Amino acid sequence: MDLSPPADNPRWKQRPPGSTWGDFGPDDQLGRLNLLTPEKRLQGVAEVREGLAFALSLPLDYPGGSALNPARHPPVLRPSVRRGLVNFNCLLAELEPGRTDVMSDDLAILYLQYSTQWDSLAHAGSMFDANGDGLPEALYYNGYAAGRHIVGPQHLDDTGVPATAGAAASTSAAHALGIENMARTGVQGRGVMIDLRAHLGDARTLVGYDTLMRVLDADGVAVEPGDIVCLHTGFADVVLGMRRHPDPAVLQGACAVLDGRDGKLLQWITDSQVAAIAADNYAVEGLPARPGPACCAALPLHEHCLFKLGVHLGELWHLTPLARWLREHGRYRFLLTAPPLNLPGAVGSPVTPVATV
Repeated sequence: MDLSPPADNPRWKQRPPGSTWGDFGPDDQLGRLNLLTPEKRLQGVAEVREGLAFALSLPLDYPGGSALNPARHPPVLRPSVRRGLVNFNCLLAELEPGRTDVMSDDLAILYLQYSTQWDSLAHAGSMFDANGDGLPEALYYNGYAAGRHIVGPQHLDDTGVPATAGAAASTSAAHALGIENMARTGVQGRGVMIDLRAHLGDARTLVGYDTLMRVLDADGVAVEPGDIVCLHTGFADVVLGMRRHPDPAVLQGACAVLDGRDGKLLQWITDSQVAAIAADNYAVEGLPARPGPACCAALPLHEHCLFKLGVHLGELWHLTPLARWLREHGRYRFLLTAPPLNLPGAVGSPVTPVATV
């Protein structure tokens, strides 16, 4: 698909204030991941001294159920079918006499943003007047448009399921900004741990710029352009302790979250030039956000990062073992390797990040 805007009708004539639209080229789909240069990867590699690896993913059937988010459900595993037989503990001798093979093959019904995940730049957009004609449009990073570049089904059937010609047909696709663009970079670079839990405990705390700066100063943490910031709050440990039966009332009062309404915090994200932000909490920012103007984003940090800056967000990472080890050894930097699934057209993806120290 040709994503270049027609010469007589560019995607945008004006960009959101403070955005990076066009900074990496008119057709850029990576955003701040462009800062993951070979030099930045070498900085990450330089942090590997012990050869220890930490897997930073929850089991993908956590948090469990759909109480935390009714729109997302845990994975479902099923066997495939091999020439009419259930392809699980399948004896090939039943198909070809004399064969000794026993085969198992399966499929997954997977909500891509249910557990440990990356958001692509097609996950969250905003209404913005990019043409200067006074008519806001539904747009995503760098002016890619809902309905043209990011498309979905227009109708639902009586059960609320997208209408489709067949059960195996896809009914949505991000033809621009899909997760495959992120996957192809390898998402490898220098990770920086910000250990909010060590300073704020497990109580619900809305973290704005001033609190974040106090934590960075106390721990001597420096964030540089192209770093991937990881925010340790302890939320994933609370989720694990609920053993797939999350209590939304408890989780809504648990652990630190960023204050997406804090303009100084959003400006710090802009000025720091971080490549991506991942957290072990559910949305990185507080939900619901603090009250704002009558017309404003429900997810202001998502709007700022994904829509304006091209900063990918990761949620529900399991950071505690790594954060504990780094603190015990007086360190906060590490090599992070965290590519999502290379699934063309998807707007999010499970991820199994690996930190090496």
